[in-house]
Amino acid sequence: MQIIQNRRTFVAGAAAAGAVSFFGKATKAWAEPPPETTRIRLVRIPSICQAPQYVAEELLRSEGFTEVHFLQKGGTADIAPALASGEADLNGHFAAPLLLRLEAGDPIVILAGLHVGCFELFGTDRVQAIRDLKGKTVAVPTLDSSRYVFLASITAYVGLNLHNDIHFVTHPGPESIRLLSEGKIDAYLGFPPEPQEMREQQIGHVVISSTVDRPWSQYFCCMLAGNREFVRTYPVATKRALRAILKAADFCASEPEQSAQFMVEQGYSKRYDHTLQVMKALPYGWREYSAEDTLRFYALRLHEVGMLKSSPEKLLAEGTDWRFLNELKKELKN
Repeated sequence: MQIIQNRRTFVAGAAAAGAVSFFGKATKAWAEPPPETTRIRLVRIPSICQAPQYVAEELLRSEGFTEVHFLQKGGTADIAPALASGEADLNGHFAAPLLLRLEAGDPIVILAGLHVGCFELFGTDRVQAIRDLKGKTVAVPTLDSSRYVFLASITAYVGLNLHNDIHFVTHPGPESIRLLSEGKIDAYLGFPPEPQEMREQQIGHVVISSTVDRPWSQYFCCMLAGNREFVRTYPVATKRALRAILKAADFCASEPEQSAQFMVEQGYSKRYDHTLQVMKALPYGWREYSAEDTLRFYALRLHEVGMLKSSPEKLLAEGTDWRFLNELKKELKN
C-alpha cells in the first residue's frame, strides 16, 4: 500500500510542480477510444537511462492500463528477444541493435526516439582518443551486446577495422571495470550507473561521451520499439502507452530531482546522487532529434563494418511506424 501511495503522491507532486508537458492535453486521451487491451508489458533492466518507462507507471494506468507489468531481465541484450517473442509489448532499446534485429527478421517495429547519450567509453592512459584503440584490448559483455554494436559504430566512424584492429574480450560489467582499474584491459564502454561509479572511484578516464561528443550526441541512443503484432492489433493501446512514456520523459527532463527520488524510492536505482546525475545529463528531447536520421546514421556505420547488408531505406520502410509519434508531437507541444 505504501508503494502505491508513494507513486500517487509522485504524480500529484508532478502536477503541483507545474509540469505541463508531463500531462500534456489530457482531454485528447480522454476523447480517444479506450485501449483495446488493458495489459502492457515492459522490460526492467538495471539501467537508469530507462527511467521514463518506470516513471510512467501511474501514467500508463491513467491511460487505461490496469495491468502494468515490468519483466525483470539481466541487461540490454534481453530486450529485443523479449519484444520479438511477444513476451514484452513495448520498450526502449539502443537504436543500432534494433537495426540488426530488424534485418534478422524479428517482428519488431520502431516507434519513436527517447533520449540521446548514456554510453561512455572509459580508457586507461594508453587510450586518449578512439583511434588509440588500435592494437588495444577492449572488454564487452558479449559479442552481440549493445556495447559491442556501439563500439562497432564508433570505430567505423574513425576508420578502424573492428575485426583486425581491436582485441575484444568478454567479461561481465563488474569484472570489466575491475580489469580496467588494474590496467589489464585498455577500455570499457559503460552505461548508467557504471560511468557515475567509475568517475567516483577514479577508474580510467572518459574517452568519448555519447551525451556530449559529436556525432553521437546528435542522434538518439535509446528508441522506443514495440512487438509488431501488438502494434498492429492494438493501435490505440500503442499510442496511449507511447504518450505515457513520452510524457514521463518530459518530466525526467523538467523535474530531475523528483524523478531521481522516485527511481530510488521504488527500487529502480540504488543511489540518489548517481541517479540525479543521469537525470540532469541525459537529453530526454524526443521532439528535438530525428528518429529517421538516427537510424540512417547507425545503419550506414554498421554497413561499413559488415554487420548490416540492408539499405537504410529498406530498414526504415519495413521496420518503423511514425504515425503515433507524429500525432503526439502535435498533441504534446511545449
